[in-house]
Amino acid sequence: MSLIRTDMELSNSVIGLITTLPLITFAIFSPFVPRISYQLGSERTLFLGLLLLLSGILIRSIDKVPVLLAGTVFVGLGIAICNVLLPALIKDKFPRRFGLMTSVYSTAMAISAALASGLSIPLAEGVNLGWRGALAFWAILAALAIVVWAPQLRQQKKPLQQQKIKSLQRKLWRSPLAWQVTFFMGLQSVIFYASVAWLPEILHSYGLDISLAGWLLFFLQFIGIPMTFIAPLLAERFLNQQKLVVVIGAFCLVGISGLIVFREINLLTLSILLLGLGQGATISLAYALFVLRTADAQQAAELSGMAQSIGYVLAAIGPLIIGWMFDLTNSWLMPLLFLMVISVLMTIAGLGAG
Repeated sequence: MSLIRTDMELSNSVIGLITTLPLITFAIFSPFVPRISYQLGSERTLFLGLLLLLSGILIRSIDKVPVLLAGTVFVGLGIAICNVLLPALIKDKFPRRFGLMTSVYSTAMAISAALASGLSIPLAEGVNLGWRGALAFWAILAALAIVVWAPQLRQQKKPLQQQKIKSLQRKLWRSPLAWQVTFFMGLQSVIFYASVAWLPEILHSYGLDISLAGWLLFFLQFIGIPMTFIAPLLAERFLNQQKLVVVIGAFCLVGISGLIVFREINLLTLSILLLGLGQGATISLAYALFVLRTADAQQAAELSGMAQSIGYVLAAIGPLIIGWMFDLTNSWLMPLLFLMVISVLMTIAGLGAG
């Protein structure tokens, strides 16, 4: 973002909008994705999502602010479609191996995100692609995904009747279980996005060099990848996932509390380790719950759309609340206590969802 801001002379407000736009797009568009898939079919809707993703990546590398914002919205639309429909697709195609398939795709997402974060700056500066070339580079992966997915377009299911769609949606939004899954998804998103947004600043305020703080943020994201893979496999083995939720919630709670208590680098690293393990597990467990708590692919798609819509609203608000609390108190104590409360509420929601 610093390269884009410097080159295009953007204000911090515009940079903040670029960062927030995908989350806003996820929140607004996610509930409508299942309805589109009922008419086009999951396979064609996913293909549409990949086309939007590819278009957005290419468009946002153009040196115009409105085009950059439009491309970011397109990227958000494409990701929203894929995020919502993948759990439903797994429910439909792999009903007896959903744990493994959820582990594979959620771990692939985590690894890809880590690689993109780590390689974008070297591509821009080390390979002299500039920020436009670095952004456009990732279109290669989107194009490859389109080629791989294209054979699935031969499959086409009969569209659902509007009456059945409305009945399904009414039941879902009135279901206490659906709301518990939704709040588990949303509250874990608050912890993740707040940590990504503010952890370097928190550590820097404790006296750590800003580059070391950045590496510890990378460590937070990287160390959670094994748990991202393991959590759905464990969830699949049991009809009741409450014990797993308690362990994951404890990791997050203890990790955040360590950021309040400790100032020594080794103990801070241990706290970040626990928080990273918890965060890595929560996101893939949330995806697994979309499959576990539904009877068919249509219900899984609706629950995924509902949970991700509300979840990303909370994810967009969370970092803002953290920043407001810090401005109010000029201390990280209240924001971290707030995240501890969120961890407890996430665990309570997870106990119901599990």
